Amino acid sequence: MRTIPRAKHCYDTQPLLLRVYSMSRIHSMTGYALVAHTLSTGSLQLELRTVNARYLDIQFRIPEELRLLEPILREAISARLSRGKVDCRASFSTAAAGDAAHSLNTEAMAQLQQLSSTVRSHFPDASPLRVADVLRWPGVLAESRISEDALRAAATTLANTLLDELAAARQREGARLANVIRERVGSIRARLTDVAPEVPQAIAQYQEKLSQRLREVMGSGDDERIRQEIAVFAMKIDVDEEMQRLITHLDEVERILDQGGAAGKRLDFLMQELNREANTLGAKAASRAISQCALELKLLIEQMREQVQNIE
Repeated sequence: MRTIPRAKHCYDTQPLLLRVYSMSRIHSMTGYALVAHTLSTGSLQLELRTVNARYLDIQFRIPEELRLLEPILREAISARLSRGKVDCRASFSTAAAGDAAHSLNTEAMAQLQQLSSTVRSHFPDASPLRVADVLRWPGVLAESRISEDALRAAATTLANTLLDELAAARQREGARLANVIRERVGSIRARLTDVAPEVPQAIAQYQEKLSQRLREVMGSGDDERIRQEIAVFAMKIDVDEEMQRLITHLDEVERILDQGGAAGKRLDFLMQELNREANTLGAKAASRAISQCALELKLLIEQMREQVQNIE
């Protein structure tokens, strides 16, 4: 019996060896960076922790005395990151007490002297204050405060260094994610190449089985009607279009990985399309081999999707 003509299958595959892209521009949304800068009065520390999120979500944990730095840090982070949940922390450690011992607050000492005189007028037998007591009194040792302008300038410079380190960490993680995705793409291509020769045979076997059943039901008097029915059902189980679309989507995944940039949302959309085609392939499968292939593709696509969720 004549089978329905089919286009030649051409499913190019790539080696399954892991291709390492040392200069990958894909960035993960997961990263960590910590930097510090020593000033004359202490040390300013900035810390960033980032995890995956649908949009850019910046949270600050900053003491009130450093709250003036929040606009600077928010602007710097927004300029460099497009997605992810960002936890930004800032702290300032003052210099050791010995570094400021030479600077005394004369107003505080005058107030302390007046208080001491008042107390001793009521309690003449009270012991006079010792030098150590005076130095331990709050406010006697004057703390040199850095100016707000100097603090802003230091924070601006430090924020750039912090974001550079974060970008490097996210890029290293992004390269690993990209390699995992490329490996899965290669596996899908190889699986499609393996199953492609079985598709025409599976359709031919289905046509033969269907023809026999139709002849049993309709008899042998209407061959044209039987051929029409076979043609209709053969079209319904033809998976050539789904397999070609899978290859097209895989090509686009690799193109986006090569292009880099903010690729997470585009890759996530492609994962949905790949899964859709794999589901259709499974629903139209005319043989156990094709059905098994569809299941394996869905597993590989899910593994890629999990990695894509962490890409910026």
